[in-house]
Amino acid sequence: MNEDGYFDAQVAANYDRTNATMFAPGAVTPAVEFLTGFAGDGRALELGSGTGRIALPLSRRGVPVHGIELSRAMTALLHAKPGGSAVQVTTGDFANTRVPGTFSLAYLVFNTINNLLTQQEQVTCFRTVAEHLEPGGSFVIEVVVPELRKLPPGERIVPLYANPTEWAFDEYDVATQSLSSNYVEVTESGAGYRSIPFRYVWPSELDLMAQLAGMRLRERWADWNRDPFTNESTKHVSVWEKLS
Repeated sequence: MNEDGYFDAQVAANYDRTNATMFAPGAVTPAVEFLTGFAGDGRALELGSGTGRIALPLSRRGVPVHGIELSRAMTALLHAKPGGSAVQVTTGDFANTRVPGTFSLAYLVFNTINNLLTQQEQVTCFRTVAEHLEPGGSFVIEVVVPELRKLPPGERIVPLYANPTEWAFDEYDVATQSLSSNYVEVTESGAGYRSIPFRYVWPSELDLMAQLAGMRLRERWADWNRDPFTNESTKHVSVWEKLS
């Protein structure tokens, strides 16, 4: 793997386009409204700040945002956007990287907690966040509920999408709680394949990680609009509070 991890210059250049639905106002505005309420008058720490999908509009709302991002290519695109200079970004692995000062809010969106490939790394992430948070500060995570209910017995593949030039699928390994998202694209110059590994995590497992880090669950919703989290929810937005 290169120094930018799985998000090198080529991937970064196409990131906003390939995730266009996540950059639409309907996806961004509710998240920013939600996070602004927890930031209050304090600072926000984004783990995996990417190209600034959330950091930039949150900054425009008057919330000082500091990002941690492994991919220098993604950070370069963030800083090239209008208002990008207002968002300071530290290069590093967000599970371990420390930045100066304390924050009223830390957040991980769009399933980014799953980029940490071991349970220990995810536990370490919670502890690192707790060290950054002020007492009473909030840690917010948006992440999918593992889609194991879609797997027939003996199967490991969940299709994501397919069209004449692109198709994608997730491959699960329930024994190790790992999965990979796999993408195939056919262009005039040929075919390309990309695979990104993840470690999926359950809501109750995240609650235990928070407890180990000195936090407790404050809220859990099905989405940024605060719809109830139920047995049928496909993702959750969870908020943990630092106790002291």
